[in-house]
Amino acid sequence: MIRRRSEEGAALLTVLLLVSVMAILAAAALERMKLATHLTSNGAAIEQARAYAMAAETVARYRIGDLIQRDAAKTTLEGDWAGKPANFPIDGGIATARLDDGGNCFNLNSLVDKASDGVLTARPVAINQFARLMTLLEIPGRDALAIANAAADWIDTDGVPIPGGAEDGAYGTGPTARRTANTLMSDVSELRVVAGMTGAYYTRVRPYICALPITDLTTINVNTLRLDQAPLLSMLLPDLDPARATQAIDARPLRGWESLSTFWNLPPLTATPPTDDTRGQIKLTTRWFDLAITVELADAEFEEHALIDAALKPAKLARRSYGEPS
Repeated sequence: MIRRRSEEGAALLTVLLLVSVMAILAAAALERMKLATHLTSNGAAIEQARAYAMAAETVARYRIGDLIQRDAAKTTLEGDWAGKPANFPIDGGIATARLDDGGNCFNLNSLVDKASDGVLTARPVAINQFARLMTLLEIPGRDALAIANAAADWIDTDGVPIPGGAEDGAYGTGPTARRTANTLMSDVSELRVVAGMTGAYYTRVRPYICALPITDLTTINVNTLRLDQAPLLSMLLPDLDPARATQAIDARPLRGWESLSTFWNLPPLTATPPTDDTRGQIKLTTRWFDLAITVELADAEFEEHALIDAALKPAKLARRSYGEPS
């Protein structure tokens, strides 16, 4: 059979086209295999990093136990443990852990009081303290009080707004409609969506707040309070300005105060006697500890934040989260 030259050219073109398609498919398959291999390797590294982070949790809990056993009557900065990163070499990488006092902050969940039947009701004393903290951070007083009331309504059980507060009706319109949580905050980032809160306000207040898993009024350990945390002390004493609060913190002995009476007799504080509620909010011991862990392993980086409860014996993990804090 005699084939025309045009037919031979068409056959050659078809073969070349098939070869090209097969080459593309082969390249895609190889790329998928490479990606799958990378993901498997990365996943294994993440799991290994997670295991190292859990080991760091155990070490931290024992370290906290040692701090408490050293002197159960007070928790101080002795030993240079607070806020100082500790590096631990590991196979193929490095782990870094940093331990801090996790109770020197305004507890957002203290905005409500929890009854024996579990019902959460707004707590005026905590609302006023939160509003004062925000005004100390240069948030306008009217906005500060509105945010504090709205945050209490976000948490409390009922659907009736307190005066100046905000319940479901305040969140039902706009591009992102939502309902109030009516339960304790699990993370401080929830404050972002509370009525009246802005990005700028949140940035100012974020370093001074926390969401502990209890509704107790905020307690401050003056033996571990940093100078930059002076607004927390002023928050509890309405007549104490941040400058005198800083003086009081700066007057702390190297080994901490031995008694609260010594602290209250400091010159900056004698003119601002505490109320019964406030007196109980100042402590010499720490119950909550923050643990930040970063693990760098191979091409993976793993970050964990843990909250440790030292009221339990031995100290127990109360909560953990992964990724950068919000």
